[in-house]
Amino acid sequence: MGSITRSGTDGTAAPLRRDARRSRELLLDAARQVFADRGLDAPLDVIARRAGVGNATLYRHFPTRAALVDAVFGDLLAATGAAGERARAAEDAWQGLTDYLQHVFATLAADRGTNDLMTTHLPDSAALQAVHEHNRQTVDLLLGRGRDQGSVRADLTTEDLLLALAALGRTVPALAGAVGPDAWRRPLALFLDGLRPSPAHPPLPAPALTSEQLAGVLHHLGPHRAG
Repeated sequence: MGSITRSGTDGTAAPLRRDARRSRELLLDAARQVFADRGLDAPLDVIARRAGVGNATLYRHFPTRAALVDAVFGDLLAATGAAGERARAAEDAWQGLTDYLQHVFATLAADRGTNDLMTTHLPDSAALQAVHEHNRQTVDLLLGRGRDQGSVRADLTTEDLLLALAALGRTVPALAGAVGPDAWRRPLALFLDGLRPSPAHPPLPAPALTSEQLAGVLHHLGPHRAG
């Protein structure tokens, strides 16, 4: 999570006063609850009311929605990056890919806010953009190694995989609510089976998405509320 500091007059970080620290903690707790219930596009004034503070206090601590998201989900984003590093280190690319995606989908099942975070685009969140880029690099590396090892179909692109994962990932909260927290395992297993090379698989239709087209699709899937 973000450190509980503010900028001093000399530009160095200075500790927040006790009352300011308490307000920040209340806002983070409220944001976790509201994002979990309503997603990342929940109105920020709802979070302020839940925390028992005014909107001005919220914006003093978190000038933008992205700053609040980064603070709330910092640990989760770090854990996802660590899972990607473990996957990259796996000798068997297929095992690395499946272990990584299972970690990601278990994360997606946590709550609506987490699902929004991992499957859509939120402008100006530096931490989130770093994790999305790390995720893309992880998938790209594992697919390349999987093709070399013969465990992944040769015509599969990184954009194909990321688009399908985002679409499937968006269903996880509904699956968890209707069936149970591990309901994502069956559709993910079915999806992964389709990535395997097989004589029964016809070539994928062309053209594949570009990275710019994928970014546009993911942007339109999710939260857009300004601020």
